Amino acid sequence: MKKTIILGFILVFIMQSQAQYISSVTYPDSTVSVNMDDSNPAVMLAKDITADDLRKHLTILASDEFEGRETGEEGNNKAAAYISDHFKNIGINPVDGLKDGYYQPVAFTFESWKTAEMNLNSQRYRHLWDFLAFQNQNKDIGTVNMDEIVFMGYGIDDEKYSDYKRKRVKGKNILIYAGEPMDSNGNSRITGSSTRSVWSEDPIKKLEAAMKNGVNAVFIISDDIKKMLSENRRQLLGSKVSLGDISERPDYPTCVYISTTIAKEIMGGKVKKVIKSRDLITKRGKLRKVKLKTDMALTLDKNVVSIEGQNVLGFIEGTDKKDELVIMSAHYDHLGKRGESIYNGADDNGSGTTTVIEIAQAFADGVKQGIRPRRSMLFLLVTGEEKGLLGSQFYAERPIFPLEKTIVDINVDMVGRVDAKYELNPNYIYVIGSDRLSTDLHKINESVNQEFTQLTMDYTYNSETDPNRYYYRSDHYNFAKNGIPAIFFFNGTHADYHQASDTVEKINFDKMAFVAKHIFHLAYELANRDEMIEVDGVVKD
Repeated sequence: MKKTIILGFILVFIMQSQAQYISSVTYPDSTVSVNMDDSNPAVMLAKDITADDLRKHLTILASDEFEGRETGEEGNNKAAAYISDHFKNIGINPVDGLKDGYYQPVAFTFESWKTAEMNLNSQRYRHLWDFLAFQNQNKDIGTVNMDEIVFMGYGIDDEKYSDYKRKRVKGKNILIYAGEPMDSNGNSRITGSSTRSVWSEDPIKKLEAAMKNGVNAVFIISDDIKKMLSENRRQLLGSKVSLGDISERPDYPTCVYISTTIAKEIMGGKVKKVIKSRDLITKRGKLRKVKLKTDMALTLDKNVVSIEGQNVLGFIEGTDKKDELVIMSAHYDHLGKRGESIYNGADDNGSGTTTVIEIAQAFADGVKQGIRPRRSMLFLLVTGEEKGLLGSQFYAERPIFPLEKTIVDINVDMVGRVDAKYELNPNYIYVIGSDRLSTDLHKINESVNQEFTQLTMDYTYNSETDPNRYYYRSDHYNFAKNGIPAIFFFNGTHADYHQASDTVEKINFDKMAFVAKHIFHLAYELANRDEMIEVDGVVKD
């Protein structure tokens, strides 16, 4: 037996050393008894977490009454009210300055094109075929006629290279290339090396430069418009959901990405002049602008709907380390209704929401018994996850408590089901992100599991090469990208994922309770240990 255990540790070590991040499976040592000593406050409080309580909450949150909890809809508001009422009833404090004490209002804007079309020299060109216009980069302009467009190189305004230097383009429409100019040796005019600058990576930089110089509209030539559409389908098709009210958005010029076919039509008989101008940039780093006569009518007519959702926050103040914060997060929104079908989202993410509020109750019961955590606890239930992690992004950009004092985010997203791999062993959980920014966090999670719950810990989806990229697909990532260690608990997907069939009767509440108890023990340890966990990893996109 001992030889087998030693061999197992060696294999795990080899697997870890070969991977960028741990992606193996950890099996606890079942020969060691689980800590069940009621004199230990964590053990005593964990008993408050029961399958029956989890079932009670989830049966309500994932019922038809809540209509799938879609962001901005009445069912989502009902879920927010249920969570905040529960916090109030169990004695968890509201947060000073928040709406109703528990709500952080989150503004969302839905934008879609009612009409997006271009007529150029009596030829009609099609949106999503010949040209692309991103909803969040453009105003609703109606129909605008243009009789002149000015070729302006790459549309860059940088101290090392500028297309705008001594060029008057206020009130003009300009045509530019994507990317940035390279010299005859293949080096960037901006970086001085083969490495490209931010002007190639961030198209907003060019819109900011155009806005600064008073440009009305920017036409950017794309070498492969179909590839660009393929890479941005979610942004371009249907409605684009973004944070905040569009009135808060910078007043960028109109921005349209055009095919080379449209570009040549705009250039008309001055194609050679444009090519000479581009070649002059390559040879001498100087632009000669070219005025191009056009007969264009561009129509960009939007549907815009603004709604308000809310993140729900419950707060327990700590004692001697109360300025430091442990966040527990889960998203409570889901997909709402599609026709007559209600997407109840029992597992996604009624299970995570219920887990967090049940753990919050265990901490609140501790406070009533004089067992207050040393660090403060924030129970953060966010909306807008299904729209692109927007609720957690909103909090991370407008934090109620300083991010520099936030030591960890523990995120819970889908923990109520058993996937095919673990059909015969339901006491497992997938762990993602634990070692990405802090090896302390990973070790503590393992240690707590061995002592209190002894779940199988599967790190398969933590691999940097995981094709599912789950690390980037739940709310913890908005904390991790800000350098805050984050750990994400997940049960894997199943046939009911994002289907109307994700319902309460398919939840394994006994398994869910085991997972909830483990997460409670981890949160309790992180909230009460002497030292903050060390951040020894780096943020990666």
